[in-house]
Amino acid sequence: MIEPDEDFWIDFYQQYYSTDISKIIENYKKDDHSLIIDYRDLLIKSPEIADRLIELPHKVIYSARKALVNYVENIKETTGLTDDEIQKLNVRFNNITRKITIRDIRGTDISKFVSIEGTVKKVTEVRPKIVTAVFRCKLCGSTSEIRQEGNKFVEISYCENCKKNVPFELDHEKSRFVDAQKIRLEEYSERLKGGEQPQTIDVSVDDDLAGKVLPGERIIINGILKSYQKEVRGVKSLFFDIYVVCNSIEVKERDFEEVNISKEDEKTILELSRDPLINEKIVKSIAPSIYGYETIKNALSLQLFSGIEKHLPDGSRIRGDIHILLVGDPGVAKSQLLKYITNLSPKGIYTSGKSVTSAGLTATAVKDDFGDGRWTLEAGALVLADGGIAAVDEMDKMRTEERTSLHEVMEQQTVSVAKAGITATLKARCALLGAANPKLGRFDLY
Repeated sequence: MIEPDEDFWIDFYQQYYSTDISKIIENYKKDDHSLIIDYRDLLIKSPEIADRLIELPHKVIYSARKALVNYVENIKETTGLTDDEIQKLNVRFNNITRKITIRDIRGTDISKFVSIEGTVKKVTEVRPKIVTAVFRCKLCGSTSEIRQEGNKFVEISYCENCKKNVPFELDHEKSRFVDAQKIRLEEYSERLKGGEQPQTIDVSVDDDLAGKVLPGERIIINGILKSYQKEVRGVKSLFFDIYVVCNSIEVKERDFEEVNISKEDEKTILELSRDPLINEKIVKSIAPSIYGYETIKNALSLQLFSGIEKHLPDGSRIRGDIHILLVGDPGVAKSQLLKYITNLSPKGIYTSGKSVTSAGLTATAVKDDFGDGRWTLEAGALVLADGGIAAVDEMDKMRTEERTSLHEVMEQQTVSVAKAGITATLKARCALLGAANPKLGRFDLY
């Protein structure tokens, strides 16, 4: 494979991204100073270098970023950017053609560029992370610079000027910090088979990517797969854990409004719309293995189609989602209907009220190892179902506290969290489909 040189990247930028670079320069922001490169453009320009990005991402990203910095420095007089701002420019790649699921990641993928789809399960707070540490000798005052990579802080003890081991102190003003955050990504629940449990992977994001996503959002993470050795009671283990150093994030919310409809689909839909029996056909297509219940199935079809969200002139909002509660004797296929509807919905979440908590339904701030002992925000079922349908079975078994937590979600379609210094409002724009038994377990016909 050939190594991409600076001339290749300069030619590539001039051919494909001169306009994008001009926009970045004109609208330079602290939280947005990255050039987004479409992998498919690179694949057209040079399939060899596109393959090189997957196999040796560090080298390709480094050379692409170095060329971008030099490209902008050559026109520095017309940009108005400072040297420090130019050095902060990033190169990010998206639309990677080969996607991989979390459970399919193997040891051969370590140090390669991967593209992973999933739902944001947890996020930490955004905090500064040191990337270049400047140390000052306490004896002679000379400074030494060390780039910080990995998870451990690297210090210096030997002074080149004094020619001996001396105490150093960190110069905070000259050291370089970037915003950093950790994300926990979880597999899509609707793609699981049988008794499979969703697997997760941690993602390290920094600079202008930090703070861009919230729990419950469906995203694609593009980045470099890394590994680190586990330790058990101070003893190094034979097993390694994996995480992703994020290069780019693509928000991929697939809800009812964002389902792609082809021309053939559109033609079929228009033909069906002119069918006088369309309503009966839709009702019969819902859980066809369950006999009868035409009225209930008709209600479920209306919930799937939903109403229209309205925004009034005074700024208030009227939800368009329809909530339904099915009440019936045990063994009349309520749970089957709930599971069928969640499978039909682009974003369907099924949960049971027997063991659910208010935090599991909505969201909560938790303190665990994921956030290095700090508080992190974890999404519940209703937040994860944003843009789809959340099915809650056995609602009669829920405690009053859990049922009360549904009020804000059902009317305002938001989840408000205020705990441990974290104040956030998460979106929960979902329709709620509940099922419950009558008060005494069965209807009293007499």
